[in-house]
Amino acid sequence: MSWNPALMPGAPQETGPDAIETLIVPRARDLGGFEVRRALPAPRRQMVGPFIFFDQMGPAEFLTGQGIDVRPHPHIGLGTVTYLYRGDLHHRDSLGTSQVILPGELNWMVAGRGVTHSERTSAPERGGPHGLFGIQTWIALPEADEDMAPRFEHHARDSLPELEAGGIRARLILGSAYGERAPATLFSEAFYLDVMLAPGARFPLPDDHEDRGLYIVEGDIHVAGEAYAAGRLMVFRPGDRITVTAGAAGARLMALGGATLSGPRFVWWNFVASSRERIEAAREAWRAADWGLGRFDLPPDDRAEFIPLPER
Repeated sequence: MSWNPALMPGAPQETGPDAIETLIVPRARDLGGFEVRRALPAPRRQMVGPFIFFDQMGPAEFLTGQGIDVRPHPHIGLGTVTYLYRGDLHHRDSLGTSQVILPGELNWMVAGRGVTHSERTSAPERGGPHGLFGIQTWIALPEADEDMAPRFEHHARDSLPELEAGGIRARLILGSAYGERAPATLFSEAFYLDVMLAPGARFPLPDDHEDRGLYIVEGDIHVAGEAYAAGRLMVFRPGDRITVTAGAAGARLMALGGATLSGPRFVWWNFVASSRERIEAAREAWRAADWGLGRFDLPPDDRAEFIPLPER
C-alpha cells in the first residue's frame, strides 16, 4: 500500500532531547542454551500502553533434531502475541488449537480466565539445521475482560496491512495506526508494528495513541542527535510528535503502545491480574492438576508433560 508518513501534516523534523521518558536495556536470560532478552516488565516501567511483557527470542541456531520445547503452561488475564522473523513454532493449546507459526504471521491467544499452551519447534523444522528469531509479548486485559472465555486467532502474513514509502516498510500486526487497522480482535486500544528502515529513513510514530515505545531489533536509530543501538526499548513522553532516523546500516524496529489501563497489574509467573486474589486462585488451580475437571486443561495432543507450579 502506498503511504508516506514523512508527508503527514505536522511530522516533526527534529525530536527534542527530552522526548525519551524511559530507556530500558533488556535483561538477558538463558533458558538452557536459548537466550531471551526481556524488556518488560522493567523496574522503572511495568507497561507501555497495555503491553506488559516483551521478550526478544534469539537469534539462536540449532542443530538437526534440536529446537525449542516449551512444555504446556498456563496463563490468565492477558493475550499472548507471537511474531517471528525466522524459524517456526508449533503452538498447541487447551482450546484444541494446533498451529505452526511462520515468519510475518500473527498468533494471538487470549487467556481470559485461563488457558494452557505449549510452544515447540515443528517436526519438519527439526529435520535440518535451523534458526529462531522473534518477539513474544503479552497484552494485559482490561478488568472487565479478565474473566472472559479464552480464544485464539491466527492471521497469515498477507492479511496484515503493509505500509511502504520513503525507505519505510511497516507491517501492522495489531491494532490501529496511520488510518489502518489489523484484523485481530483487541479489547483495548493499541498498536504494534514491524518496521524496516532503509539507511537514513525517517519514521514518525503515530501520534493518536497515549503511550508509545520503540524497540530496536537490528541496526541503530538517531533520536535528537543521539544514536541508540539494537537491544534498547525507549518509551516516549506522551503528547510529543516523535520522528526517529535510521543509522547508516538501516534499522528494524517494533513500534508499540496504546491506551493505558485503569491501574497497574500484578504479575506472577505466567499470570497477570488486577488483584492478588486472582493470582492466588490461578496458582491453586494449576497446582491441583485436575485437567479437564477444574479451571485448566492440557492441549489435546500435548498431554505427556507440563511445567509444574514454581515454588516461589
